[in-house]
Amino acid sequence: MSNRRTVAVRLRGKEYRVRSDEDEETLQRVARYLDETLSKVEEKTGTVDTLDAALLTALNLAREIVAIREGRRPGGSGAVETDRLRSLIELAESGLDSPPAAH
Repeated sequence: MSNRRTVAVRLRGKEYRVRSDEDEETLQRVARYLDETLSKVEEKTGTVDTLDAALLTALNLAREIVAIREGRRPGGSGAVETDRLRSLIELAESGLDSPPAAH
């Protein structure tokens, strides 16, 4: 039997309702981490387009997941992390068909 429940989380000031088997505390922690990562990406890139920021954030988080799955430690010192993030951002932006629109 499933223990699915609906939990309200906030991302970028907007409430989303998520159905999950996870407990509310875990979902809130995940949402905070995502929101903080979105903020960092927006701050470092100056990205104002919501979709662009979300895609760059997804790319950054996917990099962390891949590193963990491969048994490597994601991240590193601040300078190294900034360089990695910048190169990932440049790679993602090079795949954009048009300049980001302001929202």
